[in-house]
Order: sequence, then C-alpha cells, then structure tokens
Amino acid sequence: MSAVTSPSSPKFEPSSGDLFAFEGAEDIAHAWRDGLTPDPALTVSEWADRHRVLSPRASAEPGRYRTDRTPYMRAIVDALSPTHPARRIVVMKSAQVGFTEGGNNWIGYVIHHAPGPMLSVQPTVELAKRFSRQRIDPLIGESPALRERVKPARSRDAGNTVLSKEFPAGLLVITGANSAVGLRSMPARYLFLDEVDAYPPSADEEGDPVALAEARTRTFSWRSKVLLGSTPTIHGLSRIEREYEASDQRRYFVPCPHCGAMQWLKFERLRWEKGKPETAHYECESCDGGIEEHHKTAMLAAGEWRPTAEPQDPDTIGFHISALYSPVGWLSWENIARLWEAATTDEAKRSFKNSVLGETWVETGEAPDWQRLYERREPWQIGTVPSGGLFLTAGADVQKDRIEVDVWAWGRGLESWLVDHIVIEGGPEQAETWDELALLLDRTWPHAHGARLGIAKLAIDTGYEAPAVYAWSRRVGHAQVAPIKGVEGFNRAAPVIGPTHVDVTEGGKKLRRGARLWTIAVATFKSETYRFLRLSAPTDDEIAAGMKFPAGFVHLPRGTDAEWVKQLVAEQLVTVKTKRGFTRLEWQKLRERNEALDCRVYARAAVWIAGADRWTEAMWRDLEQQVGIVEEVRTDEPTDLQTESVAGIIRRRSERRGRRVFRSSYLG
Repeated sequence: MSAVTSPSSPKFEPSSGDLFAFEGAEDIAHAWRDGLTPDPALTVSEWADRHRVLSPRASAEPGRYRTDRTPYMRAIVDALSPTHPARRIVVMKSAQVGFTEGGNNWIGYVIHHAPGPMLSVQPTVELAKRFSRQRIDPLIGESPALRERVKPARSRDAGNTVLSKEFPAGLLVITGANSAVGLRSMPARYLFLDEVDAYPPSADEEGDPVALAEARTRTFSWRSKVLLGSTPTIHGLSRIEREYEASDQRRYFVPCPHCGAMQWLKFERLRWEKGKPETAHYECESCDGGIEEHHKTAMLAAGEWRPTAEPQDPDTIGFHISALYSPVGWLSWENIARLWEAATTDEAKRSFKNSVLGETWVETGEAPDWQRLYERREPWQIGTVPSGGLFLTAGADVQKDRIEVDVWAWGRGLESWLVDHIVIEGGPEQAETWDELALLLDRTWPHAHGARLGIAKLAIDTGYEAPAVYAWSRRVGHAQVAPIKGVEGFNRAAPVIGPTHVDVTEGGKKLRRGARLWTIAVATFKSETYRFLRLSAPTDDEIAAGMKFPAGFVHLPRGTDAEWVKQLVAEQLVTVKTKRGFTRLEWQKLRERNEALDCRVYARAAVWIAGADRWTEAMWRDLEQQVGIVEEVRTDEPTDLQTESVAGIIRRRSERRGRRVFRSSYLG
C-alpha cells in the first residue's frame, strides 16, 4: 500500500535504514551525521598551510598562507585543534607578530573541518562589524574551501550577515564586548576573545564581558576551546596580564647562531649606538656575541615554546610574544630602536611597552610631596609667559558658587608653566558669571619676548550644571571652547574621544545636536601630571653648561600659594577590589579640595584637542618664530601648514588691536 500525501503535508518516502525521510530534512540529516563524525586529525596550522589564501585587501603579503613565516604561531594555533588537551589558550602579545591571522586561521578551520557554534568578540559592536568586513569576508572570499561552505550575503536566506555567518553544522556570531545581548546570544563550543584589554569593565551593566562570554561555553564542557588574546595595557588592570600570570607562562626560546644557547628575547639585550638605530643588534646572554637581523629567520625556525611557571589552572596555557620576534621584513630591530629613541614622553613609552614589547605599563600613583614643589617655585612673575611657552590653554572647573580657571603655557615636549589662576565668583545660574568667563577668552598675557598670547583653547567641565555649560559654549563658539566630560579608568582607546554632538536646552527650547562634547580619560592625564611633577630640575651649574629642563617638566611661579600646590597633588592612585573580586586602579582624594589638579587635567586635555601632541617639527619652529624665540624658520624644512599662517594671524590682530597678540591657527 503506497503512502498517501497531500499538498500541505511533507512528502514521506520511507525506506529501510532512513532516519530522516521527509522533504526539507536533508540538511538536518547531514548535520546529525556530522555531529557523530570524529573531529579531524588535521591541526589548525596544517589546515592553514593547505587551504588558507591571504587577500590583498587584508594582508601586506597576499597569496598562499605559510605558517613558516611566523613559526612561533604554530604551537599557539595548534593548541586550538580539538585533539590538543588545553581548553583555554591565553596570548599576551605585541603588534606585528601575526596573531590576528592566526585567530582567523582558527575561524577558517572551524568552518571547514571542525564545525560547531563559534562566538568571536571584539571590544565594541562597531569594531566587530569592521572586523567582519575587513577580516572575515576576505578570509571566506579568498579561500575556496570556505567559499563553498558559506553562502554569499546576496543569496536569499543565506544566513550570511555582517555579524552572523552560517555554515553546515555550525554558526559564527561576531559581537562586541559592550553588548550583553550579543554575549548571551547562544551556547558556543568555540570562543575567540580578541583585544580583551580594550573591553569595557561591564557589558551593559550586566557584568564582566569575559565572564559573560565564557559562560556560553559551559554546555560543551571539556570539548570547548577559548582563545584570549590582547596587547596589554596597565599593570594591575590588564585582563590579559592577569590571565597570562595564571597560566604556565610560556616563552619562545631561540638558539644563538654563535654558541647555540637557547634564550627568549629581551629588549634590554638589544644594543645600538645612541642616535644610530641602524646599528641595532641583539647580544647573546650566554656568549655576548652580536646577533644580526639576518640571523632571525633561522633562529625562529629552530625555536621552541617553554613554560616558565606552574599554572594555576591546568586547562590553561599561556604564550607571550613581542615584536622582537617579528619576521624579517616586518618590524625590524632597527625600527624598534628608532621607535624607542622617539619615545620621549611617558605616554609614548607606555605605547612602546604595550604595542612593541607586549608588556604592561606600571603607573606610579603616589602623590608628589607638595612642600618640595612649593620650595622649587621659580623667580618669574605670575601673570606672564616665560620664554619657553609657545601657546596657552586653560582648564575651567565649574562649582556651585564660582568658576575656577587655570591658564597654562606649553612648549616643546609638553614642558609647561602655570601662567595664571583666576576665580570667577558667582554660580552657573548667574548670567554675569558666564559674561566674565567670556571676557577671559579675549584677555592676553605678556610673553617674555614681547608678544602677547591669548588662550588658544579652553576646556570646561560639564560635570556640574551641564545645560548651563552647553548653552554658554554654544554661544561663544567651539573655536576656542571645548566642553568636556571626564571618565574614569585606564582602558580607553585614546585619552580624548570626540567630539560628539549633544542636545542643548536654551530658553526652554531643545536644540538637537546643539553642542560639541569631548570625552577625556582623567585617570590617564592625572598619571601623566604626576609623572611630570616628579621630574628633577637641572642644577644651576647644569643649566649654565647648557642642560635643558626635561620634557614634561612643570614650572610654577613664585606667586603660587601653598593651598594651590596642595590642591595640585590632592589625590593618589590606589588599588581597590571590586565586588566580583577583581582589582582595579582608581584615583582617590587625600584632601577635600582638588580644583588645581582638575583644572590642570582640563588644560592638558585642551592641548590634546588642539592637536599639539601630533604637531610636526615645522609647526613648532614656526611657533617659536612668532613669539620671537628664533629669528626665522629654516627654508629647507617643510611647513605643512593647512590653515592661515601664524604670522598672518599676528598681523591681522596687531592691526586691529594695536598690539602683538598671538593665537596659533593650529589650535582651533
């Protein structure tokens, strides 16, 4: 008797041995059989060498992928193979070592050879979208083995979107650590946590994003794989450092080409003549022999990973790799030496340690001694700009009964001088208060070389009575004024972000996108200020011999009173434990009043907003010429000016006001 079917019922054709025998169940049957198939013996590195093709859109070396190019990556990615016993793989690394491509190889391997649900987490949803377009799409599009398993996005019901890629028996979801919804979207056998030090402290106020993401792997228990990788940030705050220290802390040991001694590469043993980075070479710690760049390829090929500690978790293994291992043709030892010589500020040195050495930066948060700062005040008149000052910024702190403003002069290397401390009496509800602050924007201060300098940029805090600050800044214009919002924490992408447009209420009317708001990492600028305050001044004899003050040195005039100096060092950096048991660094007050420190931070943020951290040598020389420090700018150097020249600004204002007034056009 034949089976009876109807147009509305599935077509049923039973046959001996068929478990699924209705129309539309073929994919389910394949997935069920794939689930019973043992994981392949092929390792991730073997798969990459056989199937991976690098796209010219995403790689400087397009073509067939070769693990031998970065031999140290072989053990890292092979630990992600299902046959390897480790469940959690931690990688603390620098830039320029090929880690991202290694992670992409794992994604391709999962899609092609070990399908299952996979979650890839970037610091933000926006970065997740960029990662998908710039990394995952070329990964799939250029490798035939993957192209046939992931349908193109233009296909109907393809299951291929920016943040979701379906493939037989598996699914790749890409999300941001700032999205709690994305982190709890599905159970995941495979979890790729990329740049974890850039993750926010909490995902939508629901908890640590790493913990939320790892909770999705519990369904698969011992069969799960978790890869955590990142460039580290601040010691004591770095997630990847904490994870690495809990692991077996593996280092890549390479042989000396002269004596064969195995050693892992340390920056302290990179040698070069000062001012001649082209002489950079590595000195063997055993025979002191000079190892040249061209030896690196053979050394890397003969290297091996060795654990250097007992792991706290036997299921976790950890790897550390720095740019000293970067293959020939990528970041050379000469370039590393050049980068170190160019790192003249603590911020640049921090970036070098993080991104080149793959190490954390140690912040020093003990408050400098206020009496030492008070006693070292210098004999120049408050209200004037000393010779080294080239432009002025101001920081304004709004209180309920006054606005306090500090004006700072800035020179090369972020050397700074306190020029003035101004208190405007009256609360933010009084129009006269804002009128007086507006007059300050037109005020000028005499320079030691005869010019008069006005405030190039004033940063004003919006923490108290933000609507009044927005209304005033909108009225005076954003050329000179930058409303700012301070945020805590060191794991920020940049010290200053913005501007973003915010709504403003003025006269009872809501103005959409009425003001520009800048977000500043106050913790970063406070740490920088304290580092600068600890710098030692040269002695009188050293100054007479031509020695200059160090970059970042903070100069205070004789008229600075003790209360102001105490306010400048009114906080200290302490380590605190959160409710979940994690440690973090935070700035805490040692005394109630700290307006001087806040104003200094805001004035420093104004320097960043003005772009002075990124000025060229030609710009600095032009500024020096305008204030009279140098007679002329050398004509053989590029000027790189994008706006009206400083000289033009001075001429116009001198004609209008009958005096030399200087505000650099670079600043606003």
